[in-house]
This record gives sequence, C-alpha cells and structure tokens, in this order.
Amino acid sequence: MSEATTQYTPPRIWEWKQANGGQFANINRPIAGPTHEQPLPRGEHPLQLYSLATPNGVKVTILLEELLALGKRGAEYDAWLIRIQQGDQFGSGFVGVNPNSKIPALLDHSGEQPVRVFESGSILLYLAEKFGALLPQDIAGRTETMNWLFWQMGSAPYLGGGFGHFYQYAPVKIEYAIDRFSMEAKRQLDVLNRRLAESPYLGGSSYSIADIAVWPWYGALVLGQLYGAAEFLQVDDYPHVQRWAREIAERPAVQRGRRVNRTWGDEGEQLAERHSAADLDR
Repeated sequence: MSEATTQYTPPRIWEWKQANGGQFANINRPIAGPTHEQPLPRGEHPLQLYSLATPNGVKVTILLEELLALGKRGAEYDAWLIRIQQGDQFGSGFVGVNPNSKIPALLDHSGEQPVRVFESGSILLYLAEKFGALLPQDIAGRTETMNWLFWQMGSAPYLGGGFGHFYQYAPVKIEYAIDRFSMEAKRQLDVLNRRLAESPYLGGSSYSIADIAVWPWYGALVLGQLYGAAEFLQVDDYPHVQRWAREIAERPAVQRGRRVNRTWGDEGEQLAERHSAADLDR
C-alpha cells in the first residue's frame, strides 16, 4: 500500500509542503497578496476583463457576448489573458482588482471612478443589472434566478476543487476522495435534472444569468467537455440536463464566448485575447 493511502494522523500544527501540490504546486500557497509588481494592461473599452477560459472565466465572456448580441453596445470589452500557471494572478495589478487572486476579474471604467468586480457570480449580477438584461425584473422570477446563481456558486467547488481535482489533477488517485466527490457530483446533476424536467431554463421560462453560470460547469460535463468524466459519471442518466446543455451550446454567443481567453484545444477554438468583435470573426 502506498504512503498516500495509508492511515494519516494530522500533526498538532499543519505545515505547508509545496511538493505535495501536484501540478499546481507552483501556484498554490497558504497566503494572499501579490508576489511581484505587474500592472494590468488597459484597452480602449470601458469594460476590461482579466481572465482565462476556465468554466468560471467562460461565464463572463458568454454573458458579454450575449449582451452584445442583444444590441447592448456598451458591453464591448477587452479580454486580457491571465496565465494562471505562470502566476499572473499574483501580480500587483491583478491583486488590486481581486484580492483573492482568482480569475475572472473585471474593471469598469465607464464612471468617474473605476469599479472593480470580482467573483464570477458577482460579475454576472453586476453586468445583468448594469445592462438590464438576462435577469427577470419581477420579484419571483428574479429570486428564482438568483436561487440558481447562488446554487452554482456554492456547488461548483465540489465539482471543480473536489471531483475534478481528485479525479484528474491530484498526483495520486485516492479512492475515498473520488468516491466522495463523485457521489456529490451525481447528486448535483440529479438536482439539475429534476429542475429542468419542470422548466426549460433554471430560472423559469427565460434564459438568464443562472443558465450562463451553470452551463460552463455542468453543461460542459454532460457534453463530455469536462475532465473526460462523462462515461465515469454516467451522464446519460440526466436527459433533461442533456437537452438544456445542447440547446445552450447552440447559441452563437455561447460559441463565441467560450473561445475568448482560450489557449488550448483546437486552434480554431482559441482566442488568447479579445479586443473587438472582429477578433472572433477571423
């Protein structure tokens, strides 16, 4: 039996061992704050996004492309690449926008003073309210949409840092951890499947920021685009999630948004930075 699977007794005081971080050892640390001076670039548009095309980053670029598709010209934006494996998120400029050093982060320069917005759910809500779109105005519809937005923010860490980490990224495969988070991932898929059996979208009859928040995680999972885990988690057991995921994947703004700040996969799907709509048309 390997050392990683033997019984572990925690010491009285935990100590950081960087070597135990696996492939993320160079960017994981138990303290906050910047590691180096690195100002952020700024483009010509009021909205400046600093991100990477992870599920959390894709939420924001999809929303921005949806807003532009609705004719909200003020939603034009510059999307700058934050290379998290190289530690860009610990630069002084990025930490000034997001003290939590996680992508995405947004600066809105449209007012007298720039407004910083961090945490993907907060960015979605900020933009939906700013442009009056993709968030119902009636109290019942708005509340149901917010229910699912906050559900995603609370649930995705189990899918990402929990299941995804131990299934794909951890330096050793730990059966207990994979079993624990697989069970939770499937429970969450069942929650979504039951909701989508009774409603075309999570917030109700209309597509909203709730769907935009959930789709890059759970939609990508059931479409076989996340962790290569579709067969392992038997995603065909969730037909209503499958229907919803396919419908959203066909939206032109979703197809555009998921390309922004992507530096892997098929070359035609990559767009490291986006500074105008023409960048996505090339």
